[in-house]
Amino acid sequence: MSQMKYLIEVEKSKSAIDGRPSIGPVYRSIFAKDGFPLPIQGLDSCWDIFRLSVERNPGNRMLGHREIVNGKAGKYVWLTYKEVYDTVVKVGNSLRTRGFEQGVKCGIYGANCSEWIISMEACNAHGLYCVPLYDTLGAGAVEFIICHSEISVAFVEEKKLPEVLKTFPSTTKYLKTIVSFGKVTPNLREEFEKHGVEIFSWDEFLLLGENQHFDLPVKKKSDISTIMYTSGTTGDPKGVMISNKSIISLIAGVQRLLENVNEELSPKDVYLSYLPLAHIFDRVIEELFILHGASIGFWRGDVKLIIEDIGELKPSIFCAVPRVLDRIYAGLTQRLDQGGLLKRTLFNVAFSRKYGNMQKGHKHSEASPICDRFVFNKVKEGLGGNVRLILSGAAPLATHVEAFLRVVACAHVLQGYGLTETCAGTFVSLPNELSMLGTVGPPVPNVDVCLESVPEMGYDALSTTPRGEICVRGDPLFSGYYKRDDLTNEVMIDGWFHTGDIGEWQSDGSLKIIDRKKNIFKLSQGEYVAVENLENIYGLVSSIDMIWVYGNSFESFLVAVANPNQLALERWANENGIEGDFDSLCGDKRAKDYLLGELNKIAKEKKLKGFEFIKAIHLDPLPFDMERDLITPTYKKKRPQLLKYYQSVIDSMYNNAKKP
Repeated sequence: MSQMKYLIEVEKSKSAIDGRPSIGPVYRSIFAKDGFPLPIQGLDSCWDIFRLSVERNPGNRMLGHREIVNGKAGKYVWLTYKEVYDTVVKVGNSLRTRGFEQGVKCGIYGANCSEWIISMEACNAHGLYCVPLYDTLGAGAVEFIICHSEISVAFVEEKKLPEVLKTFPSTTKYLKTIVSFGKVTPNLREEFEKHGVEIFSWDEFLLLGENQHFDLPVKKKSDISTIMYTSGTTGDPKGVMISNKSIISLIAGVQRLLENVNEELSPKDVYLSYLPLAHIFDRVIEELFILHGASIGFWRGDVKLIIEDIGELKPSIFCAVPRVLDRIYAGLTQRLDQGGLLKRTLFNVAFSRKYGNMQKGHKHSEASPICDRFVFNKVKEGLGGNVRLILSGAAPLATHVEAFLRVVACAHVLQGYGLTETCAGTFVSLPNELSMLGTVGPPVPNVDVCLESVPEMGYDALSTTPRGEICVRGDPLFSGYYKRDDLTNEVMIDGWFHTGDIGEWQSDGSLKIIDRKKNIFKLSQGEYVAVENLENIYGLVSSIDMIWVYGNSFESFLVAVANPNQLALERWANENGIEGDFDSLCGDKRAKDYLLGELNKIAKEKKLKGFEFIKAIHLDPLPFDMERDLITPTYKKKRPQLLKYYQSVIDSMYNNAKKP
């Protein structure tokens, strides 16, 4: 492929050798043509990000939440950088008073709030490893993470305390102290103390650190800042160790990128914190905001009220997952459909005019200022009126939704891609580049990237349209999986992290994600599905001979194609007075409903999660065979070929399942 606009080639491609697949050229961002940005002066740890920002911006608003007055949400009330710092010092002193020092693992379990950030900064100050736990995790995953990472102290949202209690007694070998973000009821206190675990309310814990002073330990760039557990797909969750250096170098790269596209952050910027802080995407964005002395406002935790929170907070940068942007898109299009003919016509004319001008290369702000002012301004006001950047991550955003929002939101709508192991943002599309629709853009200017061929899937990194597994190298990479060198060595080969995702270079230097190397994928809400595991479970249904489960990142649920067992299905039909041969039974809605019921029974029995249930099924009387290239000689399913063969059936199942 010829030189691409936003990439520079730093190493030539390599042919396949000694059993290793061929590798395409190594590229980096054009914004790093003179080398990667150096870490910001004076930043050696995540603690320095906060400490230096407090020195520069003591009176700036830092953390805000909505005041609840007489049961109603009012305005945002704020803590300044200095007020947050003073509380962090107390929490840190309290931790040290209880004997928790550098290298100790500290859990944080709960929804995003000021106390979450304060607890994290106290860990950063004293060199404790912060181990976040998603607030959606159940007791089983919480128990595994506490025991695996050996958490000895944990900050916990008040309503999550009963979940922690369910992990006793196995976690009490490690867990010695709990701090509630709120209060502690006498009953709960008694339960915790019965198991030998100290428990404090937030206010009680702060008092422990009053009039105490502890010197902060020296923190190095190579020190681990956080261990983030990825959602377990095949087996147990993996603890991704992320160093201070990873986060600091990632931030330096994002800074360089924002400077080059004239979108630098300033202390005036405001961010809505609602994506989980336990996820690397939100964590690094909030670190970036803290570095600039900007403001972070927390949502109330209810997705139905998020638009109201946005209206009150008026954020300037909005990070989202596709599910939320899909909801905004659906709400806007529904309102349009319900409007009169004149309104719809006016909107469509304005949309076509602005979109056409953007396709000609005009910046979104200059494509049609009149349409922005009189037609699209209402959409902008619905997002608070100040949004200038909407960043989507965690799963692919449908191209039609991205195109629509780029026109009507009067803001840059950018897709990003990264993993916990790459410290979040590894690729991000660029403002005012309409050709990057449906892609994740070029790499951020602090990593090298190449594609490695995957011959067994037909992907060639050296072809005219290079496709292959995305491999990343650079300082933002993780330090390994905690206690799992075997898994680290599987994905880290010669300094390259193998993501398991298949990418395709576009002519402008942006990357399109097209497949997954392993049979694990994300649904649109960001949940991972380990499909082989599910097929093994659903294969226990005796009325089914073989099943192929399918899902993708644009849909929120799973569908399946199955080969029913002929004898079992004919016996069921006979018992229920249903006539017809095997072929006609496979097309009968009653037969589909029956087998779907059997699959749901086994799903409940095996305690599968809601998103792992199959919502629609197609019955094929003809078994998956080699003649149609659907299976290998050893009866392994050929997933790309199955998808190609059953594409129309899949489309039909999704369309019908969504109908009211």
